[in-house]
Amino acid sequence: MGRRKQKIVEVDQADYSDADSINSGSTAISDHTLAPEMEIVDSQDFALDKHLDALYEKRGSTRELALTEIVSTFEGHVLLDFTEDRRITLLHQYISSLKRGSAKEACLAARAVGLLAITGGTRSNTHEIMDESIPPLSRALTSGPDAVRIFVVDSLAIVTFVGSNNWEETESTMKVIWEIIHPKSRSKAGTITKPSSAVLVAALCAWTFLLTTLTGWRVDLDMWIEMISFLCNLLEKGDRAVRIAAGEAIAVIFEIVVAGKLSTVTDDLESVEDMPAKPKWFMYLSSLKEKIISLVSSLSMEAGGKGTDKKSLNAQRDTFQKINDYLQDGKHPETSLIVSKRQGVLTTSTWIELVQLNFLKRFLGNGFLKHAQDNEFLHNVFDLKAHAESNLTASQKRIARSSGDRLRTQELKKDRHLAQLRKGALMLYAQF
Repeated sequence: MGRRKQKIVEVDQADYSDADSINSGSTAISDHTLAPEMEIVDSQDFALDKHLDALYEKRGSTRELALTEIVSTFEGHVLLDFTEDRRITLLHQYISSLKRGSAKEACLAARAVGLLAITGGTRSNTHEIMDESIPPLSRALTSGPDAVRIFVVDSLAIVTFVGSNNWEETESTMKVIWEIIHPKSRSKAGTITKPSSAVLVAALCAWTFLLTTLTGWRVDLDMWIEMISFLCNLLEKGDRAVRIAAGEAIAVIFEIVVAGKLSTVTDDLESVEDMPAKPKWFMYLSSLKEKIISLVSSLSMEAGGKGTDKKSLNAQRDTFQKINDYLQDGKHPETSLIVSKRQGVLTTSTWIELVQLNFLKRFLGNGFLKHAQDNEFLHNVFDLKAHAESNLTASQKRIARSSGDRLRTQELKKDRHLAQLRKGALMLYAQF
């Protein structure tokens, strides 16, 4: 620890020297204006360095406390400058805590890895973070407490989404997650614990999130039809959160996989339907789609009985009504949300965008708006461009706010139900 502190002091002194030379031509007013902001940044960096030092301690409770503070700070700030020269040190300590710590420490460490990746999402080092974190995260995902597996699968999805350079890398992570969703599909020797509902929902959401990066023309249709069949079976499960997660996965598959594959076989669906002898895959896919539409329609109108959880039932009805509209009429879900007066409006008009928005909102939690405003990676994902709200007409402002309010209400209802599902697993997190 002593050596690390000495190094920090030297770096700080070098920074002050550079700052002095840069500010030599600045006015006194500029100096006074920048001083408070610089003091806040320096204070924050100093505190984070202390927490980083604490990750070397042998006492687990000390490391847990340090990780708690680090995670909280990374959620609420986009710390590009702090991570620039410390990312590998941070990553190695997070991985160490993931391997040797308690359940609580492992949960925090997994979350910290994902936040580290998303903080530097536009920089080249994110691929290095992905390469070094995927093996330990994958091992942690196959066993252990539910709470740890939930945090790990979220982080695994984030580091791959941010750091992957090509579809093969993404597919590799999706395969790891799919083996959690469908253990019988595991190709290697050994067994994976059958997932609880909470783990299954988390894995389905993570898998679908990565699926949004797929380009349809690279699809092995037989493989995807098999996966659609399995997901279709999940629609008949008793757990509503599982149904919702499986339904969203099916919607994304039909949006970017099936449609993409069909466009490479023929000019459009109508010409396939006019063929005298239709391909076998098309016949099977058509019958499977009819079964899915029937199930989706029923789930969108499911009646509630005595003792029914109305919140989860309404979340299910709302989700499956949107899926039904898309599968039958091609209507995509549309949402809009004002990020800030300066940043403007975040809009989604496809299942891909909606799934990405929901996953990142859930992962970043209360820090989502801050990252949407200041994180360049999220700007690229959602094509956010800073502009004043005054550029919007009064009508546009009203529509955006109304849509945003509806989205927030629907997502809050859905998140509350998912939180109830995860409660049993997350109780373990709080006990350690």
